[in-house]
Amino acid sequence: MATKKPQGEFQSPGTESEAPASSDDLSGFESPDQGEDAMSAEASEAEVGTWVSGVDSQILGVKTELEKLLVSMSGESTGARSQSELEANIVGVGIGMGDGTSVAASGGAPGDPVLEVYTLEPASAAETRARLASVAGIAALADSDFPILSVHTGAIDAQPHRMRLRAAPGGISCGHHAITAGTLGCLVRGRSAPRSNRLMVLSNNHVLANTNGGPLGAAILQPGPYDGGRHPADQIAILERYVPINFAAGASNRVDCATGWAWADRVRRELMYVSGGVVRYFRVGATPVAPQVGMPVGKSGRTTQLTSGRITAVGVTINVNYGSGRVAHFVNQIAVRAASGDFSAGGDSGSLIWTWDARRAPVALLFAGGGGTTFASLIGTTLAALDVQLVV
Repeated sequence: MATKKPQGEFQSPGTESEAPASSDDLSGFESPDQGEDAMSAEASEAEVGTWVSGVDSQILGVKTELEKLLVSMSGESTGARSQSELEANIVGVGIGMGDGTSVAASGGAPGDPVLEVYTLEPASAAETRARLASVAGIAALADSDFPILSVHTGAIDAQPHRMRLRAAPGGISCGHHAITAGTLGCLVRGRSAPRSNRLMVLSNNHVLANTNGGPLGAAILQPGPYDGGRHPADQIAILERYVPINFAAGASNRVDCATGWAWADRVRRELMYVSGGVVRYFRVGATPVAPQVGMPVGKSGRTTQLTSGRITAVGVTINVNYGSGRVAHFVNQIAVRAASGDFSAGGDSGSLIWTWDARRAPVALLFAGGGGTTFASLIGTTLAALDVQLVV
């Protein structure tokens, strides 16, 4: 598909009538000081590691063994769930703080860490413990006091799937011209020339790059094609860079992310939500923070719009189904659940997750979910992988 390449310096915001101009002119702005707006991948993951290091060694040991099992079940497949996955009934594992039921069952204290196990089919903690002890041969799981929370997610799918806005804010439908629709997360710029002069949209690889499909320069539309986006009328950017998702057996991934080089008059810094039929805009903070279990977070996305929830687990390892027999193995992710309803649904992929407080500090980039549990990659790791910094 033919695309037009954005040229030169950032352009001024547009004057189209369906949305007010952004509060800040994006043309020719000075680059912020390096490091003020982005936590490095090392710092971000180190803070998570500090919390996890305080977890009981037996829990961490079992988690490591289950991660090995998950690695063996990832990669390209025929499309059906593997026999070992069906027998183990596991699609992911992480460290959380459990709930009243899991605490009472294990005899632990409220707030103590537990092993969260994400299951393909519904199962009680006792059933999951017994099944994994048998399939994985992990002796510690035979202990009825071993702290485990069984969370039914079903198969964890990369979330694939309405209004046109110019300038386009974060939280709205967008996508590669050959997909359905995902969510525009926020704006970024490269850390060094020439990319430091490019204003870019941040979202997932499977939203902007059609799951490794590319090619670079492909049209990115707002809204996404599923929501009526058409080329060339609705093009806001071209695919600029993506981190390939590795589907090879035994391979591990940390991010599902990509950037699209945008025309500056077609995008805006703010994120959006709808209240009383009116589009509202807000800004997020410039300094990312590391996730913590129990941290209240929010997101604005294409399908479920503005939602809030809490981080329920960190250091999460999951196998994610991308369709067509492709299952990718991800490590060091976070899990989020809403108190009621869904934190996200199909089409919310690419949403920026931020702290639900006055800072609205960036935490992670949403990319997958199932059964009411959302999964996301650390924002520091994401920015480092793409060599970009936030423009918020």
